Amino acid sequence: MPSALESPEGGEEDILRYEEVKDNAVSPMDLSELLKEGTKESHDRAENTQFVKDFLKGRIKKELFKLATVALYFTYSALEEEMDRNKDNPVFAPLYFPVELHRREALAKDLKYFYGEDWKEKIQCSEATLQYVDRIHHVGQHEPELLVAHAYTRYMGDLSGGQVLKKVAQRALKLPSTEEGIQFYVFDNVSNAQQFKQLYRARMNALDLDKDTKERIVEEANKAFRFNMQVFDELDKIGRSLAEEAQDGGVPVHDGKGDIRKCPYYADKLGTAGPGCPFHAAVGLARQPLVQLVLAACMAVAAGAAAWYIL
Repeated sequence: MPSALESPEGGEEDILRYEEVKDNAVSPMDLSELLKEGTKESHDRAENTQFVKDFLKGRIKKELFKLATVALYFTYSALEEEMDRNKDNPVFAPLYFPVELHRREALAKDLKYFYGEDWKEKIQCSEATLQYVDRIHHVGQHEPELLVAHAYTRYMGDLSGGQVLKKVAQRALKLPSTEEGIQFYVFDNVSNAQQFKQLYRARMNALDLDKDTKERIVEEANKAFRFNMQVFDELDKIGRSLAEEAQDGGVPVHDGKGDIRKCPYYADKLGTAGPGCPFHAAVGLARQPLVQLVLAACMAVAAGAAAWYIL
Protein backbone atom coordinates (compact mmCIF):
# COMPACT_ATOMS: atom_id res chain seq x y z
CA MET A 1 0.00 0.00 0.00
CA PRO A 2 1.29 3.51 -0.71
CA SER A 3 1.49 6.03 2.05
CA ALA A 4 1.55 9.82 2.21
CA LEU A 5 4.57 11.07 4.11
CA GLU A 6 4.77 14.60 5.44
CA SER A 7 8.03 16.49 5.63
CA PRO A 8 9.05 17.02 9.27
CA GLU A 9 9.80 20.64 8.45
CA GLY A 10 6.19 21.44 7.46
CA GLY A 11 5.32 24.58 5.50
CA GLU A 12 5.86 24.51 1.75
CA GLU A 13 7.80 21.28 2.06
CA ASP A 14 4.72 19.59 3.50
CA ILE A 15 4.02 17.76 0.23
CA LEU A 16 2.77 14.27 -0.43
CA ARG A 17 5.36 11.72 -1.47
CA TYR A 18 4.46 8.31 -2.75
CA GLU A 19 5.72 4.79 -2.26
CA GLU A 20 5.36 2.17 -4.97
CA VAL A 21 2.53 -0.35 -4.76
CA LYS A 22 3.04 -3.98 -5.65
CA ASP A 23 0.54 -5.31 -8.18
CA ASN A 24 -0.11 -8.34 -6.00
CA ALA A 25 -1.29 -6.04 -3.18
CA VAL A 26 -4.54 -5.48 -5.08
CA SER A 27 -7.53 -7.77 -4.55
CA PRO A 28 -10.25 -8.39 -7.18
CA MET A 29 -12.77 -7.19 -4.59
CA ASP A 30 -10.98 -3.89 -3.99
CA LEU A 31 -13.00 -0.88 -5.08
CA SER A 32 -10.30 0.25 -7.51
CA GLU A 33 -10.42 -3.10 -9.31
CA LEU A 34 -14.21 -3.23 -9.29
CA LEU A 35 -14.29 0.25 -10.85
CA LYS A 36 -11.64 -0.64 -13.41
CA GLU A 37 -13.46 -3.78 -14.56
CA GLY A 38 -16.97 -2.45 -14.08
CA THR A 39 -16.45 0.68 -16.20
CA LYS A 40 -14.27 -0.82 -18.94
CA GLU A 41 -17.10 -0.90 -21.48
CA SER A 42 -18.23 2.65 -20.65
CA HIS A 43 -14.65 3.85 -20.85
CA ASP A 44 -14.22 2.32 -24.31
CA ARG A 45 -17.47 3.87 -25.54
CA ALA A 46 -16.44 7.31 -24.24
CA GLU A 47 -13.08 7.07 -25.99
CA ASN A 48 -14.83 6.18 -29.25
CA THR A 49 -17.25 9.09 -29.34
CA GLN A 50 -16.74 11.20 -32.44
CA PHE A 51 -15.72 14.25 -30.41
CA VAL A 52 -12.91 12.39 -28.62
CA LYS A 53 -11.70 10.66 -31.79
CA ASP A 54 -11.55 13.97 -33.64
CA PHE A 55 -9.82 15.60 -30.69
CA LEU A 56 -7.13 12.92 -30.58
CA LYS A 57 -6.51 13.42 -34.30
CA GLY A 58 -6.02 17.13 -33.73
CA ARG A 59 -9.30 18.02 -35.44
CA ILE A 60 -10.48 20.46 -32.80
CA LYS A 61 -11.60 24.01 -33.56
CA LYS A 62 -10.66 26.64 -31.02
CA GLU A 63 -14.29 27.68 -30.56
CA LEU A 64 -15.25 24.10 -29.76
CA PHE A 65 -12.30 23.71 -27.38
CA LYS A 66 -13.44 26.85 -25.59
CA LEU A 67 -16.95 25.42 -25.17
CA ALA A 68 -15.49 22.17 -23.86
CA THR A 69 -13.52 24.19 -21.31
CA VAL A 70 -16.74 25.95 -20.27
CA ALA A 71 -18.43 22.57 -19.73
CA LEU A 72 -15.49 21.41 -17.62
CA TYR A 73 -15.61 24.57 -15.54
CA PHE A 74 -19.24 24.04 -14.54
CA THR A 75 -18.66 20.32 -13.95
CA TYR A 76 -15.64 20.79 -11.69
CA SER A 77 -17.22 23.71 -9.87
CA ALA A 78 -20.08 21.40 -8.86
CA LEU A 79 -17.80 18.47 -8.08
CA GLU A 80 -15.40 20.45 -5.93
CA GLU A 81 -18.21 22.25 -4.13
CA GLU A 82 -19.61 18.88 -3.08
CA MET A 83 -16.15 17.57 -2.23
CA ASP A 84 -15.61 20.57 0.04
CA ARG A 85 -19.00 19.89 1.62
CA ASN A 86 -18.01 16.27 2.37
CA LYS A 87 -14.33 16.72 3.18
CA ASP A 88 -14.90 15.48 6.75
CA ASN A 89 -17.34 12.72 5.85
CA PRO A 90 -15.62 9.34 6.40
CA VAL A 91 -17.20 7.93 3.22
CA PHE A 92 -15.21 10.44 1.17
CA ALA A 93 -12.65 12.26 3.36
CA PRO A 94 -9.64 10.01 2.47
CA LEU A 95 -10.02 11.08 -1.18
CA TYR A 96 -10.01 14.80 -0.47
CA PHE A 97 -6.91 16.22 -2.22
CA PRO A 98 -7.73 19.89 -2.92
CA VAL A 99 -4.14 21.04 -3.38
CA GLU A 100 -3.17 18.21 -5.69
CA LEU A 101 -6.35 17.75 -7.73
CA HIS A 102 -8.83 20.62 -7.70
CA ARG A 103 -9.29 22.08 -11.21
CA ARG A 104 -11.72 24.96 -10.81
CA GLU A 105 -9.09 27.68 -10.46
CA ALA A 106 -7.05 26.28 -13.35
CA LEU A 107 -10.15 26.27 -15.55
CA ALA A 108 -10.91 29.86 -14.55
CA LYS A 109 -7.43 30.83 -15.81
CA ASP A 110 -8.09 29.07 -19.11
CA LEU A 111 -11.43 30.82 -19.53
CA LYS A 112 -9.84 34.18 -18.77
CA TYR A 113 -7.25 33.45 -21.46
CA PHE A 114 -9.90 32.55 -24.06
CA TYR A 115 -12.69 34.99 -23.19
CA GLY A 116 -10.96 37.89 -21.42
CA GLU A 117 -11.41 39.50 -18.02
CA ASP A 118 -15.21 39.42 -18.24
CA TRP A 119 -15.32 35.68 -19.06
CA LYS A 120 -17.96 34.99 -16.41
CA GLU A 121 -20.45 37.13 -18.29
CA LYS A 122 -19.69 35.37 -21.58
CA ILE A 123 -20.22 31.73 -20.63
CA GLN A 124 -23.27 29.65 -19.81
CA CYS A 125 -23.92 26.07 -18.75
CA SER A 126 -25.16 23.89 -21.61
CA GLU A 127 -28.12 21.53 -21.31
CA ALA A 128 -26.04 18.33 -21.21
CA THR A 129 -23.59 19.84 -18.71
CA LEU A 130 -26.45 21.02 -16.50
CA GLN A 131 -27.79 17.47 -16.21
CA TYR A 132 -24.32 16.29 -15.17
CA VAL A 133 -24.00 19.13 -12.66
CA ASP A 134 -27.43 18.43 -11.16
CA ARG A 135 -26.53 14.78 -10.62
CA ILE A 136 -23.26 15.70 -8.88
CA HIS A 137 -25.09 18.06 -6.51
CA HIS A 138 -27.72 15.42 -5.76
CA VAL A 139 -25.05 12.85 -4.93
CA GLY A 140 -23.00 15.23 -2.79
CA GLN A 141 -26.03 16.27 -0.75
CA HIS A 142 -27.93 12.99 -0.47
CA GLU A 143 -25.58 10.07 -1.28
CA PRO A 144 -22.05 11.30 -0.56
CA GLU A 145 -20.56 7.80 -0.78
CA LEU A 146 -21.32 7.93 -4.52
CA LEU A 147 -19.20 11.06 -4.85
CA VAL A 148 -16.26 8.65 -5.00
CA ALA A 149 -17.45 7.52 -8.45
CA HIS A 150 -17.48 11.04 -9.90
CA ALA A 151 -14.11 11.98 -8.42
CA TYR A 152 -12.55 8.75 -9.67
CA THR A 153 -13.98 9.15 -13.18
CA ARG A 154 -12.79 12.73 -13.56
CA TYR A 155 -9.44 13.00 -11.80
CA MET A 156 -7.98 9.61 -12.72
CA GLY A 157 -8.84 10.37 -16.33
CA ASP A 158 -7.23 13.80 -16.10
CA LEU A 159 -4.01 12.29 -14.82
CA SER A 160 -4.03 9.65 -17.57
CA GLY A 161 -5.52 10.35 -21.00
CA GLY A 162 -5.90 14.01 -20.17
CA GLN A 163 -2.16 14.46 -20.50
CA VAL A 164 -2.35 13.22 -24.09
CA LEU A 165 -5.15 15.68 -24.86
CA LYS A 166 -3.05 18.48 -23.40
CA LYS A 167 -0.31 17.92 -25.99
CA VAL A 168 -2.78 17.51 -28.84
CA ALA A 169 -4.62 20.74 -27.94
CA GLN A 170 -1.41 22.73 -27.56
CA ARG A 171 -0.19 21.61 -30.97
CA ALA A 172 -3.50 21.73 -32.88
CA LEU A 173 -4.58 25.12 -31.54
CA LYS A 174 -1.06 26.60 -31.57
CA LEU A 175 -1.33 27.57 -27.92
CA PRO A 176 1.59 29.25 -26.12
CA SER A 177 4.42 27.08 -24.82
CA THR A 178 3.78 28.77 -21.46
CA GLU A 179 0.70 26.49 -21.20
CA GLU A 180 -1.85 29.28 -21.30
CA GLY A 181 -5.25 27.92 -22.24
CA ILE A 182 -4.43 24.40 -21.03
CA GLN A 183 -3.89 24.98 -17.30
CA PHE A 184 -6.66 22.45 -16.70
CA TYR A 185 -4.22 19.69 -17.66
CA VAL A 186 -1.35 21.01 -15.52
CA PHE A 187 -1.02 19.42 -12.06
CA ASP A 188 1.78 21.39 -10.46
CA ASN A 189 1.37 19.69 -7.11
CA VAL A 190 1.48 16.12 -8.41
CA SER A 191 5.15 15.28 -8.84
CA ASN A 192 4.56 11.75 -10.15
CA ALA A 193 1.18 11.02 -11.73
CA GLN A 194 1.57 7.26 -11.74
CA GLN A 195 2.48 7.06 -8.07
CA PHE A 196 -0.24 9.51 -7.12
CA LYS A 197 -2.83 7.36 -8.89
CA GLN A 198 -1.56 4.38 -6.91
CA LEU A 199 -2.00 6.37 -3.71
CA TYR A 200 -5.49 7.41 -4.72
CA ARG A 201 -6.57 3.85 -5.55
CA ALA A 202 -5.15 2.63 -2.25
CA ARG A 203 -7.18 5.26 -0.40
CA MET A 204 -10.29 4.09 -2.26
CA ASN A 205 -9.60 0.48 -1.34
CA ALA A 206 -9.23 1.45 2.32
CA LEU A 207 -12.71 3.01 2.51
CA ASP A 208 -15.01 1.11 4.88
CA LEU A 209 -17.66 0.07 2.37
CA ASP A 210 -19.86 -3.00 2.11
CA LYS A 211 -20.38 -4.96 -1.10
CA ASP A 212 -23.69 -3.26 -1.93
CA THR A 213 -22.19 0.21 -1.61
CA LYS A 214 -19.25 -0.75 -3.82
CA GLU A 215 -21.66 -1.97 -6.48
CA ARG A 216 -23.60 1.30 -6.28
CA ILE A 217 -20.37 3.25 -6.70
CA VAL A 218 -19.51 1.26 -9.84
CA GLU A 219 -23.02 1.88 -11.18
CA GLU A 220 -22.64 5.60 -10.46
CA ALA A 221 -19.27 5.66 -12.24
CA ASN A 222 -20.98 4.25 -15.34
CA LYS A 223 -23.56 7.03 -15.02
CA ALA A 224 -20.73 9.55 -14.85
CA PHE A 225 -19.32 8.17 -18.10
CA ARG A 226 -22.75 8.48 -19.71
CA PHE A 227 -23.02 12.11 -18.60
CA ASN A 228 -19.61 12.75 -20.12
CA MET A 229 -20.64 11.10 -23.37
CA GLN A 230 -23.77 13.25 -23.52
CA VAL A 231 -21.57 16.34 -23.21
CA PHE A 232 -19.28 14.95 -25.95
CA ASP A 233 -22.26 14.33 -28.24
CA GLU A 234 -23.52 17.84 -27.59
CA LEU A 235 -20.12 19.28 -28.48
CA ASP A 236 -19.95 17.10 -31.59
CA LYS A 237 -23.27 18.51 -32.83
CA ILE A 238 -22.03 22.04 -32.21
CA GLY A 239 -18.83 21.17 -34.06
CA ARG A 240 -20.78 20.02 -37.10
CA SER A 241 -22.73 23.28 -37.14
CA LEU A 242 -19.48 25.22 -37.00
CA ALA A 243 -18.22 23.26 -40.01
CA GLU A 244 -21.41 24.09 -41.91
CA GLU A 245 -20.87 27.79 -41.24
CA ALA A 246 -17.48 27.56 -42.96
CA GLN A 247 -19.02 26.44 -46.25
CA ASP A 248 -21.86 27.49 -48.51
CA GLY A 249 -23.14 25.05 -51.09
CA GLY A 250 -19.85 23.22 -51.08
CA VAL A 251 -17.87 26.35 -51.99
CA PRO A 252 -14.95 26.86 -49.57
CA VAL A 253 -14.88 30.35 -48.16
CA HIS A 254 -11.53 30.19 -46.48
CA ASP A 255 -8.35 28.23 -47.04
CA GLY A 256 -7.76 27.66 -43.31
CA LYS A 257 -4.80 30.03 -43.18
CA GLY A 258 -4.71 33.38 -41.45
CA ASP A 259 -7.70 35.26 -40.06
CA ILE A 260 -10.99 33.86 -41.39
CA ARG A 261 -12.62 37.25 -40.85
CA LYS A 262 -10.45 38.67 -43.65
CA CYS A 263 -12.11 36.37 -46.16
CA PRO A 264 -14.56 38.68 -48.01
CA TYR A 265 -17.20 36.00 -48.47
CA TYR A 266 -17.12 35.08 -44.78
CA ALA A 267 -17.34 38.78 -43.90
CA ASP A 268 -20.39 39.11 -46.15
CA LYS A 269 -22.12 36.24 -44.31
CA LEU A 270 -21.52 38.19 -41.10
CA GLY A 271 -22.88 41.34 -42.67
CA THR A 272 -19.55 43.16 -42.49
CA ALA A 273 -18.59 43.23 -46.17
CA GLY A 274 -19.31 46.39 -48.08
CA PRO A 275 -21.86 46.38 -50.95
CA GLY A 276 -19.05 47.01 -53.38
CA CYS A 277 -17.02 43.96 -52.33
CA PRO A 278 -15.69 42.59 -55.68
CA PHE A 279 -15.51 39.04 -54.38
CA HIS A 280 -19.14 39.13 -53.28
CA ALA A 281 -20.20 40.70 -56.58
CA ALA A 282 -18.37 38.04 -58.59
CA VAL A 283 -19.88 35.19 -56.58
CA GLY A 284 -23.37 36.66 -56.88
CA LEU A 285 -22.99 37.17 -60.64
CA ALA A 286 -21.67 33.65 -61.14
CA ARG A 287 -24.82 32.25 -59.57
CA GLN A 288 -27.07 33.74 -62.27
CA PRO A 289 -28.39 30.99 -64.63
CA LEU A 290 -27.67 32.96 -67.80
CA VAL A 291 -24.12 33.72 -66.71
CA GLN A 292 -23.56 30.06 -65.80
CA LEU A 293 -24.78 29.05 -69.30
CA VAL A 294 -22.42 31.49 -70.99
CA LEU A 295 -19.49 30.32 -68.83
CA ALA A 296 -20.23 26.71 -69.66
CA ALA A 297 -20.30 27.49 -73.40
CA CYS A 298 -17.02 29.35 -73.15
CA MET A 299 -15.40 26.48 -71.30
CA ALA A 300 -16.63 24.04 -73.97
CA VAL A 301 -15.16 26.19 -76.75
CA ALA A 302 -11.88 26.53 -74.86
CA ALA A 303 -11.69 22.80 -74.24
CA GLY A 304 -12.32 22.10 -77.96
CA ALA A 305 -9.64 24.53 -78.98
CA ALA A 306 -7.14 23.01 -76.57
CA ALA A 307 -7.89 19.53 -77.85
CA TRP A 308 -7.46 20.65 -81.45
CA TYR A 309 -4.12 22.31 -80.60
CA ILE A 310 -2.78 19.19 -78.90
CA LEU A 311 -3.78 17.01 -81.86
